[in-house]
Amino acid sequence: MPHLDPGEETARRPRNATLAVAERVARVPWVLYGVLAFSLGLAMYFVGVLMVFPRYLLGLDRILRPVSEWLVWYSGVPLVAGLGLVLADLLLLLGLKRTAREVAWRSLPDRRVTVALTAYNDEPSIGDAVRDFLAHPLVERVIVVSNASRDATMAVAEAAGALTFDERRQGYGHCVHRCLTEALATQGAGPVVLCEGDGTFRAYDIDKLLAYAPHADIVNGTRTVERLRQPHTQLTTFMYYGNLFVGKLLEAKHVGHATVTDVGTTYKLVHRDALRRLLPRLDPTVNLEFNAHFLDTALAEGFVLVECPITFHPRVGVSKGGNASNVRALKVGLRMMLGIVLGWRRVSAR
Repeated sequence: MPHLDPGEETARRPRNATLAVAERVARVPWVLYGVLAFSLGLAMYFVGVLMVFPRYLLGLDRILRPVSEWLVWYSGVPLVAGLGLVLADLLLLLGLKRTAREVAWRSLPDRRVTVALTAYNDEPSIGDAVRDFLAHPLVERVIVVSNASRDATMAVAEAAGALTFDERRQGYGHCVHRCLTEALATQGAGPVVLCEGDGTFRAYDIDKLLAYAPHADIVNGTRTVERLRQPHTQLTTFMYYGNLFVGKLLEAKHVGHATVTDVGTTYKLVHRDALRRLLPRLDPTVNLEFNAHFLDTALAEGFVLVECPITFHPRVGVSKGGNASNVRALKVGLRMMLGIVLGWRRVSAR
């Protein structure tokens, strides 16, 4: 190491200290806080404006006018503050937030994958789903984990050629965690592909996931590419854009580390070494919000996440998850946002 004279050493210390402080500041998700503040300001403004209807229709102008004016006037505070936080983070701190890693590329010594399917009362669809995946030349085996199904899901899956397991603890998080655990316990070095057995996804998209696999620890399928979605699926317009909004909220939390457009998709590829390190960090008591929890935890732990466009099809039978209705999707989306912003313990069923 070259020798520094006292003057040079003194001059270097402040720069190092300043850089350390800047890096600590950059670790704070200012974009996320800015988006939340901006959204609060918009909500205040629109509530204040819409109060014109009860003011005049119900004759409550004297009571509600001061409230309405206060909301409209002071909505500018969170609006400006939120916009300032977003711009400061993106224009001043993004360079420090972005990972210094080069674009990743790893060879795949074993391209054969283990497919793990979640299932809950999916007797009408699980057989065709198992056969579809087993017919793919790069699928080594298919595992089906039934979440205490009350129909013949397990029998049909086993007859179609799957290895079957029954997870008696109810909840999507428990089912996915068991899927990943059983897949990791199988022989082989190839990646693990997580999906579900309701007919909404196709085996041929494994080729796309594998094409992205050298660049990431986790390849997350995204259903947001318009021409890759069938015209009629359980993903309504409200769910589609709500899912995109929550995805961007998660991206804002980890800005500079990933692009996220789909937090609800259940189709993803994970390398075994990454899964082995990530699995203990996941909380299986998180229920229908588990996919968002999975992505948030993976990004917080520093895993490389890349999205891959996949096809999306109508499910067979009736949805039992967050897509059962717009009202249920709204509740799940709000709980996802709660977990992303305030932590997943607040969403956990413990």
